[in-house]
Amino acid sequence: MRCGACCAFYRVSFDCHESDEFSGGVVPIALIIKLNKTQSAMRGTEKRPIRCRALVGNIGMGVHCAIYEKRPTICRLFLPAWQCNQGNSLCDQARLIYGMMPFSNF
Repeated sequence: MRCGACCAFYRVSFDCHESDEFSGGVVPIALIIKLNKTQSAMRGTEKRPIRCRALVGNIGMGVHCAIYEKRPTICRLFLPAWQCNQGNSLCDQARLIYGMMPFSNF
């Protein structure tokens, strides 16, 4: 991937039971910060400037998720605007912040 804007623009919060400290959880606890009793977030996305600690590389040039197979559900559900020929205004908004053209313009 080249983009990565969403990983450096939005807070990645999810149910704390997705962490690997719970049975069935997969997100590495070392990359999580607890927000409250039920919610956690990926480290780096809990305050500004935002950048998920699992994001490796340079935004807009070449990035990847270091825990792709163990990423939280919210990341799995966030579809890039080009995927499945569906727009995603949140994807487009993050891309604009980083100076990239929204996919909806392609």
